[in-house]
Amino acid sequence: MSADDELVDYEEEEETTTTTAAKDTKKGHYVGIHASGFKDFILKPETLRAVVDCGFEHPSEVQHECIPQAVLGMDVICQAKSGMGKTAVFVLATLHQLTPVEGEVSVLVLCHTRELAFQIAHEYERFSKYLTEIKTAVFYGGVNKKLNKKVLETEPPHIVVGTPGRILDLVREKSLKLDKVKHFVMDECDRILENLDMRRDVQEIFRATPHEKQVMMFSATLSKEIRPVCKKFCQDPMEIYVDDDTKLTLHGLQQYYIKLAEAEKNRKLNDLLDVLEFNQVVIFVSKVARCNELNRLLTECNFPSICIHGGLDQAERIKRYKSFKEFEARILVSTDLFGRGIDIERVNIVINYDMSDDSDQYLHRVGRAGRFGTKGLGISFISSEADQEILDKVQSRFEVSVPELPDTIDQTTYMAT
Repeated sequence: MSADDELVDYEEEEETTTTTAAKDTKKGHYVGIHASGFKDFILKPETLRAVVDCGFEHPSEVQHECIPQAVLGMDVICQAKSGMGKTAVFVLATLHQLTPVEGEVSVLVLCHTRELAFQIAHEYERFSKYLTEIKTAVFYGGVNKKLNKKVLETEPPHIVVGTPGRILDLVREKSLKLDKVKHFVMDECDRILENLDMRRDVQEIFRATPHEKQVMMFSATLSKEIRPVCKKFCQDPMEIYVDDDTKLTLHGLQQYYIKLAEAEKNRKLNDLLDVLEFNQVVIFVSKVARCNELNRLLTECNFPSICIHGGLDQAERIKRYKSFKEFEARILVSTDLFGRGIDIERVNIVINYDMSDDSDQYLHRVGRAGRFGTKGLGISFISSEADQEILDKVQSRFEVSVPELPDTIDQTTYMAT
């Protein structure tokens, strides 16, 4: 799998993505509420061995609910909060059922941004570590199509992850054959299906696959309006809604707000970065220009930061994402491109320098910290009535109280010991 396998370039606000499961560290934190372990799921020994290598012991609630049905080939529609390990559900379930046949694509996973596709493909690589015959490829826009075709010809994958636009191009050109697909997965399916162009692409791709197959759809937010659309792709699906639309209890995540004027944000951010203990921090801003400018200011103030936004080209975005994931920088300034599904294990603080546009986006942003029951801290700057309205909506919708940031915070409440 190389960074140049392709996915289509959507607009910034659509560049959001999947939730994930297993992470990129040696010691995962599945703090499960169930005493059962992954060994209780009847998984292939090779898959289980990879799970153990990643340090995961106890399944999260969504994994506990979904995996036993998913490994039996049932259609699944699942909504669960960010950080609950939804990606691992379909990765483990499809790997368990997959018998690789040379030259046949058995698993197709669609998501709406390149970063997410890249990350999902990485999860397949990790969990198929001991399933040495299984090959995974990732295809998205912004990469020369010839490179995709070369992969399909010389290293035909059993698992394909990609964005709808590029996948559809490859299907139309008959480079990618989906007539043997047995598992069809959509991650962050609401973002794919709410966009009518993307939905049309997905429908055409879906028609290129066999009638008999397993369909699994996942998202952190699934509106009542989009659920019937999801069901049209499925046959008698098992529907799982974990903490359906309420209770933003991202376990271990402390949330606070700070009221201040726009002009006071930079000084306050400097103060916070000075006094707070953090492994890695993500700072969200509203626009590309603000992203670049804030990154420049932080660097000038000797805070080693990098920035990621939709204005960067594909290769540069992937490069910066990998650099942050590999701990080469501890501070990331980002637009909402990074707000959904992207997983960095060491992030324990999220700062909304600019408040999110809606309560869903707030959930996805603060969900970057405190993943999988680890500790984390979310701080939102409130500088306008509109910001306050979003905060009020978050508190009422998710039944959570977000207090004002106190003068001092006990470090043990947001840093794992």
